[in-house]
Amino acid sequence: MESYEKLKQKINELEEELTLYKRFVEHVNFPFSYIDYALGKVMKKERNVLSPTIETIEKDNNQTPILKWNIDLQKDYPFEQVEQFLAPIFDLVSHHIVFVDAEGIITLCNLQAANDVGINRDKIIGKHIRELLNIPDEQIMTLKTLRTKQPLYNCEVLDRYYGIINTRILYNEDGSIKRVISMFQSLNQMKEAEKLAIAGRIAAGIAHEIRNPLTTVRGYLQFLKEQLPEHIVTLIDQLLIPELDRANDIITDFLNIAKPSEVKAEWIEINEFIQHDLDLLLRSEALLHNVELSYRLDKKLKHYVVYIDKNQLLQVFINLVRNAIEAKTEKSLRVNIETKLRNNLAQIYVCDDGPGIPPTIIHHVFDPFFSTKTTGTGLGLSLSRKIVELHKGSMRVQSELGHGSCFIIELPAYSKK
Repeated sequence: MESYEKLKQKINELEEELTLYKRFVEHVNFPFSYIDYALGKVMKKERNVLSPTIETIEKDNNQTPILKWNIDLQKDYPFEQVEQFLAPIFDLVSHHIVFVDAEGIITLCNLQAANDVGINRDKIIGKHIRELLNIPDEQIMTLKTLRTKQPLYNCEVLDRYYGIINTRILYNEDGSIKRVISMFQSLNQMKEAEKLAIAGRIAAGIAHEIRNPLTTVRGYLQFLKEQLPEHIVTLIDQLLIPELDRANDIITDFLNIAKPSEVKAEWIEINEFIQHDLDLLLRSEALLHNVELSYRLDKKLKHYVVYIDKNQLLQVFINLVRNAIEAKTEKSLRVNIETKLRNNLAQIYVCDDGPGIPPTIIHHVFDPFFSTKTTGTGLGLSLSRKIVELHKGSMRVQSELGHGSCFIIELPAYSKK
């Protein structure tokens, strides 16, 4: 009797196990086939069919079992999970990749798109694409594809992002739009590179044609001072030689844009750099020009380091603060330096409450030779951004007329772990 009960229990366990296998197979969404030569059986399952079919074949103990499947990511897998799988792969792509649903809501945004636009990638998911691009709907090519249901092929975009966009449409089985996929190749960097190449050629020509004569003239002026009347010597010391030196400094700036000095980088904490190295230099400027300096540093950055050349980065920040001082009106000036950790980037904000930059010229402030100052060469900001880019970073500006300007520097941040 006891043996019968054990046998019955064993049979029940096997039946439950068989039921488990059958239910598992029924819940497999994608088509597959499994060939077991040792058993002489083939199991096949079609898409949208609940139960598989089982066929008998000739047994062969020497053959290895074969499993084949035909997964369609659109039909057999929740697309939200497909996007989660693709996101870290797209983060390695240097172009902008954005997925939106039929309502224009962002479901995927890669890091390059988020970083170039200057937003937090995690916060933009679930928002309308207009909140990412911040331009009118009629200028957003992704929404045009949604409206027309026509993909775009290498379409040139002439808005403030300037580049080439391609869009593709993924459909649901009922014909409705599941996703519009957009890939955008920004051409702004190429445009900037062309400008810098022109600047380099100009710099090389100027250096060759002018620098040597300037040095010769300066030397002769120094030599002739001993033989000239006092009022002429005063003119030489106070006007001629300073102007020659100024011209030489301009040539040096040209050459730095064309071929910057070698980066001698080291691993440092960006907050420590700002608190110790930068603050030491800026305090004297602040006291001299009635500038109120303040700092707001993200504590999370103490767990990260950046790879920078301190001397070159100091020059960038000094340029920014001096520009703010030169643009200030009669009132005192406040400059706030803030750091944030976002998308594995160390962001440094240098913001002032000065007069701001007119919207008609803000897109030209980094152009070589562009300046609104009568004595400016227009090379300071161009050189500053070049230095940041040599550190694998980026630099941009935000400004509202009458409410100050904010320069944003982003550098790759690496965890100490």
